Amino acid sequence: MELDTTLKAILRDVLGLGEDQVAAFDADTGLFGHLPELDSMAVAGLLTEMEDRLDILIEDEDVDGEMLETYGGLLAFAEAKTVET
Repeated sequence: MELDTTLKAILRDVLGLGEDQVAAFDADTGLFGHLPELDSMAVAGLLTEMEDRLDILIEDEDVDGEMLETYGGLLAFAEAKTVET
């Protein structure tokens, strides 16, 4: 639950999304290709902020379309990364 809250805060802060919009995110909420705020430039900022706030390391080969497609995919990625550290 804490990871979910932190990840939503990261998305809100990096993308400038509203609190209510982010609070409504569920596993099936579309991200890349669905949120105009999440373009290729914003992805770099998002991943950097995830590394900083979650104390993880994201390698280039970790990043793929599937992990950014939905909020559930991004959350699962973050969960797997936090277990590694």
